[in-house]
Amino acid sequence: MSSEEAILAIPQDTANHKGIWVYAEVRHGQLQETAFELLGIAQTLQKDLNEPIAAVLIGKEVSQYTQSLIDHGADKVYILENEQLDQFVDELYAKVIVDLIVKEKPNKFLLPASTIGRSFASRVAVLANTGITADVTELNINKEKGNLLNAIRPSFGGTLMATILCIRGHRPEMATVRPMAFPPSKKEEGRKGEIINIPVDVSKIKLHEKHLRFEPETDDEIDIQQATTIVAGGYGVGGAKGFEPIKKLAKTLKGAVGASRKAVDAGWITYRHQVGLTGRTVRPKLYIAAGISGQIQHLAGMNSSDTIIAINQDPEAPLMKLATYSIEGDLFENLEALQKELETRGFKS
Repeated sequence: MSSEEAILAIPQDTANHKGIWVYAEVRHGQLQETAFELLGIAQTLQKDLNEPIAAVLIGKEVSQYTQSLIDHGADKVYILENEQLDQFVDELYAKVIVDLIVKEKPNKFLLPASTIGRSFASRVAVLANTGITADVTELNINKEKGNLLNAIRPSFGGTLMATILCIRGHRPEMATVRPMAFPPSKKEEGRKGEIINIPVDVSKIKLHEKHLRFEPETDDEIDIQQATTIVAGGYGVGGAKGFEPIKKLAKTLKGAVGASRKAVDAGWITYRHQVGLTGRTVRPKLYIAAGISGQIQHLAGMNSSDTIIAINQDPEAPLMKLATYSIEGDLFENLEALQKELETRGFKS
């Protein structure tokens, strides 16, 4: 019996499903920060569920991250290590995880809403005959409905927040969680946990796809989710040309370029720059917003920034009220003045 057939044969009895799992993503040999963010929210859920937290590691030479995951809150770490798991193949990763689900029967399973997480999480849900909520920004336990997972995410372009539940007894309840939506768990040096090595025989897994090679992007732009400084433009910049001073200032500050959804929808800049619930969540030390009024979905994507500077002609704009420093006036005049001042102080674009 295959793993898919086995899990479909499991009766809808959830009593034997225990544990909160998190997928600890390792990308190009590096454990991603999302692992600690997922452990943080898992600890919050654990207070209501009183179930163990387990981290799942998949890849080549990933056992080196075991203690770090335990220090950050994992009670167990499942290690699925194999040379052929070095490069991510979503079909392979999904089948390996489903085999583990069949064996261990977790209750909840959280994955990052990263490129990799989004790619294979839905495959896992289908093979596991369960439900999944994508791009979650809030999670809690619904005690009135038998400790089901309330998975909350933006809907209708960020104008509504939808609460989604897996109500028919399918397990594990799954969700992909937006990076930076939750703070990382605190580290407790020397914490004890259980380490479980799971043998993986890739040769027995029938695949319909094959990894050929990895080609990194040649674009030298800074990823907005990794940037400590972001200069963002909104619909107020007036067009694609209006982003030129924003890009210049971002380069001077060695930062990244961000944008509002409205500017992206207008075709003035690509989606990879979009900040907000329908874009990407960021947490830089400095966020400069020019010509962005600040709709709810945008604010939710950047309101954890350490320092926010807003430039807008409307003093009543929501982002002007949220900002650490608000500058009322023409955005181009103020950007030019800021650029000149930085150059005077030795900054180079």
